[in-house]
Amino acid sequence: MPFAHKAGRVLAAALTTSALIALAACSSGTTAPTSGGGGGSGTAAAEDWSAKGPINYVQGKDTSGYIQSVIDKWNAQYPDQKVNLIELSDNADQQRQSMINNAQTKGGSNYDVLSVDVVWTAEFAANGMLAELPKDQLNLDGFLPAAVDASTYFNKLYAMPSTSDGALLYYRKDLLTAAGIDKPPTTWDEMVTDCKAVQAKNSGIDCYGGQFQKYEGLTCNITEWVNSAGTTFLSSDGKPQVNTPEAMKGVNTLVSWFKDGTIPKAATTWQEEQSRQAFQDGKLVFLRNWPYVYSLANKTDGSSKVAGKFGVAPIPGLTGPGVSTLGGHNMGISEFSKNKGTALAFIKWWNSEENQKANLQKTSNAPTIVSLYSDPELTKQFAYLPTLYDSIKNAQGRPKVVNYGDATLAIQDAAYSAIQYGVNGGTGTDPQAAFDTLQTKLTSIING
Repeated sequence: MPFAHKAGRVLAAALTTSALIALAACSSGTTAPTSGGGGGSGTAAAEDWSAKGPINYVQGKDTSGYIQSVIDKWNAQYPDQKVNLIELSDNADQQRQSMINNAQTKGGSNYDVLSVDVVWTAEFAANGMLAELPKDQLNLDGFLPAAVDASTYFNKLYAMPSTSDGALLYYRKDLLTAAGIDKPPTTWDEMVTDCKAVQAKNSGIDCYGGQFQKYEGLTCNITEWVNSAGTTFLSSDGKPQVNTPEAMKGVNTLVSWFKDGTIPKAATTWQEEQSRQAFQDGKLVFLRNWPYVYSLANKTDGSSKVAGKFGVAPIPGLTGPGVSTLGGHNMGISEFSKNKGTALAFIKWWNSEENQKANLQKTSNAPTIVSLYSDPELTKQFAYLPTLYDSIKNAQGRPKVVNYGDATLAIQDAAYSAIQYGVNGGTGTDPQAAFDTLQTKLTSIING
């Protein structure tokens, strides 16, 4: 996810089929057109995958300026199957809504290939917006398993994994070394111990930061605390289990860190950018954030006080490395596309190893092909890639439910109320009570 203004990469990653959150900011009052069942209107075999002709590719605003050049290569090679780029808003909420509105007109605006956040894939599939793809025509061997899982719904493939993302722990390597610590922490207890050692030599520096404002990033963060405690939001049979003793280990640890100052009170107002700035300004020992921070924090133009002074590691957990939320985007084909053959060929071409490598080099978007994470040329340019791979391969995919907008708002309410209990020294909503309420709400949402 992801970071919020970049098309929901906070966004991005997460819960598996046995988890329930939403990352890309959602509008709880909006629903997609319903198909009345568990997928599109027809099977992959029933679709006409031979139909060819011009198509439209729809995605959020291209802030990189790179996308059109890729499309130009396709158009030069296939002049009778030209692809037209339709850019939507740079706001993830608005992108999602535009796609839903288009589907409600049954393709009146001719959306053919859709770039969808991993958290939208299941919702769009369940509501008949995406066509089931023919698995026998798509070779996904060598793709990240978590990314493939995020492209499926009830064991049917509805999209092709395009980009991925995972959370990283940024840490002040220079300060840890000066405190006699030679490696980053892998558990929450180790992080607190390391932080105290650094603070003993550096007064005024805060320990840990993340994204704890009441928005979608909070869903990502609290999910990671629950998953990193060794459990998930939903059981394997799809029932909420957010108020169990196992889940509360993560919740209570987070709340206690706000209560004792391990996390500064200011973090309740932080999204990705505010937390990044705090770390770059030298105010934090540890930061949980997405890979985009790496190059910005390493800038030597005076904008960062920590350039060359930090390292990256997987986020810590209760007893070992934690579990990141999975982020990224998939490419799906509209159920209403008239030229599905071209659309299928286009997404296969777009997500080839060659194109994914070039995309990483030009836009810093993480690939979905495993081999690229150890490519010598890429790891030289992006030193964090091996660590990012460790984060992504252990990440949990996000919600495969239709009403995830309502679910994420309920999660945010519970998490923020519990955090305020810690910030305010025990007044407010007790964490257990907050998550008991969440248990009830999620049960109602899931049962419809």
